[in-house]
Amino acid sequence: MKIGILQAGHFVPELQPVVGDYTALYSGLLAGHDFEFETFSVVDMQFPTGPDAADGWLISGSKHGAYEDHPFIPPLEDLIRAIRASERPLIGICFGHQIIAQALGGTVEKFEGGWSIGNVDYDINGQKMALNAWHQDQVTTPPKDAQTVGSSDFCTHAAFAYGEQIWSIQPHPEFERAAVKGLIEFKGKGVVSDASLAQAQAKLDAANNNADIAQFMAAFFKKERA
Repeated sequence: MKIGILQAGHFVPELQPVVGDYTALYSGLLAGHDFEFETFSVVDMQFPTGPDAADGWLISGSKHGAYEDHPFIPPLEDLIRAIRASERPLIGICFGHQIIAQALGGTVEKFEGGWSIGNVDYDINGQKMALNAWHQDQVTTPPKDAQTVGSSDFCTHAAFAYGEQIWSIQPHPEFERAAVKGLIEFKGKGVVSDASLAQAQAKLDAANNNADIAQFMAAFFKKERA
């Protein structure tokens, strides 16, 4: 099964020698499930010919806001709607979670409550899960047909299901210790509060449920659909 990665940003340049760009992060997360991957760097205006260029689609994280004025945002929203019409499976992570919601009628905003970073407890699909977060933006108004299937104390709409075809999540199941540690060092200082950074630093070695989310994602892509 071919998964098209719609890369909506590039991971922190200083960290790429250690953890790679988003292509490496997602292909690593989903390794062992017999997927073939092709990346389309939509942030650089490199788009697929259409939804049939892959069997399933995954939209990456990004430093950009879904509501910001960037050239790649409108055509990406058009592609999301086209993928939906094609009935191919689609998964969104962090920015991907937000841009899918926005493309389908929801609202994304910079959250007044600040940032959620590091190892955070979520309720995902009715299960308690610890996942690494790094975001301030949130979906504040879901699309009408989105079912909220995940939340945290900080983020009410942390995961959505759109029927059996689209699933998205706000935290980063592709982030392990090195990614979070690097973000704290290279992106957090002066942006995120010292208290939040210290808390994230203290939980770097805490257990997470990344493998459980990876298993769910793989099964979601492979699920037989009418």
